[in-house]
Amino acid sequence: MRLLILGGTVFLGRHVITAALARGHTVAMLNRGRHGAGLFPEVERLIGDRDGDMSALRGRTFDAVIDCTAFNPAQVERTVAALDTGAPHVVLVSSISAYGVFPPHRVFDESTPLAEGSEGYGPLKARAEEALANALPDRHAVVRPGLIVGPHDPTGRFTYWPTRVARGGEILAPGRPERPVQVIDVRDLAAFCLKLAESRATGAFNAVGPRLTMKALLEACAKAAPDSDARFTWKPDAMLLVLGVAPWTGLPLWLPEEDPAFGGMLLGDASRAVAAGLTTRPIQDTVTDTLAWADSPREADWDAGKQVATLAPAREAEILAGHSATDRPGGPGGSGHLRST
Repeated sequence: MRLLILGGTVFLGRHVITAALARGHTVAMLNRGRHGAGLFPEVERLIGDRDGDMSALRGRTFDAVIDCTAFNPAQVERTVAALDTGAPHVVLVSSISAYGVFPPHRVFDESTPLAEGSEGYGPLKARAEEALANALPDRHAVVRPGLIVGPHDPTGRFTYWPTRVARGGEILAPGRPERPVQVIDVRDLAAFCLKLAESRATGAFNAVGPRLTMKALLEACAKAAPDSDARFTWKPDAMLLVLGVAPWTGLPLWLPEEDPAFGGMLLGDASRAVAAGLTTRPIQDTVTDTLAWADSPREADWDAGKQVATLAPAREAEILAGHSATDRPGGPGGSGHLRST
């Protein structure tokens, strides 16, 4: 299969290319050429800008496209227009953030209404999906992942937990130990996107992993760092909010369970994706591999600009010690936009 990857050098795209090459596909990638100059020498590299010049695609033909980078409808429309020799099958990586709201304690599936409007990450992802559906109504699939985690994650969100547990000591653990969380290993997501492209599957799919408890996740982190003396101190949602800890970013994977807009964001139903071939590895494998990557040297062109402001060690120590003199929203671990991918 002649496969075009939009992206390919940072996170999800590089794992998609790895999987595609392993399966014997002929791969080209299009991106701005800012990262990964030494990656994938066997892959054709096309230079283009989703917000500008996409002429590198003119006259080219591909059997399928996996779009890892579109964030708004204009980028989707520009790409489809540039593929002027024939519209291929397109797999668009969207996000569960494309849904409007996530009521507390309510499982959501692909029938959940999409966000309205054209401002913000989630609504723009929803409009991108609609743009693709209008352009290629019978030749596209939409993948809505939850929090994408694993090696080469540029955001540091999930990576916070394996590295924090490895550092040891007393650790601030958010919410109920038994509250549910969900992640999707980037390698499992990449394999699923490739499977949809190969099978020319259509429709929307929630690509989220099995629900597990926050306690189980932290126990997996501890198992991955057997020399750590980590011990967990659990603080309830209400206390963390009063102390100004930012949900989702300050302490990753923490969302107050009663939040009217986001309380159910980690309750996705992936049964449709599983039926279409999504498989997920054990969380222990994801944690162990993420920690090993986090402890390895960074590439020369590593971009730290996407790192989120997780809770600073000094602020964590203050909270654990019971101090709140410097509490303020927007401080260390301050408020951040809730987005899944």
